[in-house]
Amino acid sequence: MAKTKFPRSCTSKKSGSLSGAARVPGDKSISHRSLIFGALAEGETLISGLLEGEDVMNTAEALQQMGVKVANGTDGLWRVYGVGAGNLSEPANVLDMGNSGTSTRLLMGLVAGHHFSATFTGDASLVKRPMRRVMTPLEEIGAQFLARTGDRLPLTVRGAESPAAISYSLPVPSAQVKSAIMLAGLNAMGRTTVIEKEPTRDHTENMLRHFGVPVIVEKLEEGGEAIHVDGVAMLKPCAVDVPGDPSSAAFPVVAAVICEGSEISLSNVLVNPRRAGLYQTLQEMGADIRFEHVRQESGENVATLIATGTNTLKGITVPAERAPSMIDEFPVLAIAAACAEGTTRMSGLAELRVKESDRLLMIAKGLEACGVKLEMGEDSLTIHGTGKPPRGGALIETALDHRIAMSFLVLGCVSDEPVAIDDAAPIRTSFPNFIDLMNDLGAQLSPDSSY
Repeated sequence: MAKTKFPRSCTSKKSGSLSGAARVPGDKSISHRSLIFGALAEGETLISGLLEGEDVMNTAEALQQMGVKVANGTDGLWRVYGVGAGNLSEPANVLDMGNSGTSTRLLMGLVAGHHFSATFTGDASLVKRPMRRVMTPLEEIGAQFLARTGDRLPLTVRGAESPAAISYSLPVPSAQVKSAIMLAGLNAMGRTTVIEKEPTRDHTENMLRHFGVPVIVEKLEEGGEAIHVDGVAMLKPCAVDVPGDPSSAAFPVVAAVICEGSEISLSNVLVNPRRAGLYQTLQEMGADIRFEHVRQESGENVATLIATGTNTLKGITVPAERAPSMIDEFPVLAIAAACAEGTTRMSGLAELRVKESDRLLMIAKGLEACGVKLEMGEDSLTIHGTGKPPRGGALIETALDHRIAMSFLVLGCVSDEPVAIDDAAPIRTSFPNFIDLMNDLGAQLSPDSSY
């Protein structure tokens, strides 16, 4: 599977207004899951709109190592020839997950429910990320682990011989951990239950239903909910149309909102309520964002997203309980806050410290280098906007983080001086055509030397 060619560095200059229509790449969360659930079904699953970024391709390659045929047709459709739950094979080689924590955690859950071993590794960023939060419940199911110091990759999973159905209360909200438990539970005898005090992304629940597996969601009196799934599950092959990724759409949307006179249209974007926190926040800040032609496809709500740059944004306090619905979008929200009038306060950001980078720190460092006044706490960020674009004029360290890279290229669209990033290559993990799409809308992103 060929890798998209990407520049080592890139510079963004003030662009003026943005305009036009585009379609952002397929949602990364749904792309991962469509491949995995297709592998567990018995027969052919057809996938359209699959994100062909590096992270998703790593999931596809790992599944092929486990005996699943995955093919990209000339018709643009991906085909997964599933072998059925419980029928995967032990991979002959180490599974290299690149930069993808989602691939790693979900596939750890998949392997935990099968009686064989698999070893996971990743790039310089991924091997620093702790895996204990997913190892603990999978150990209760019966899996065994051999990990590097600090529960980090490289890591070997020995799947359970007889996976146990468990009830597990998530200590920290995490859709990845929830999904890993449910994936292992598909091959366990009995009912597996995940209890979450705060709702997280429900793509696993929605997609299981789409593949014919009943999922029961029980509202709890004390708050939160319990998600139940029964094993041994039989998944039915089906067609999946992957909608546009709202986390990717966030970058052109914020660029349009902060560039006066802009109007862009993004078609077929996922509008799952548990992924809409950024858009709700931007609207509360005064942004003109509309959702048109709302409909349901493959178990998820999708719509055309219209963003207009007309009003000066106002600083607000973002409710901490909203963080799970927009955790990946805080970097680009910080860009919008830096251009807003007044103070924007964000809290509940501890999860940002264990992403592809310490995103909280990288946001703060990058904004300060561009002349933005702010205060950073252990899990909070306060940004003091002046109502005008920041100075810019900095070379931003991205720390191998695609969202940091794209966020600061968005800032360069309005800053007084150009903003450069040290490495654009990680962008290919989630948004392979980001530079071309932004330039087609009117941005001025200039890639430097490629490799």
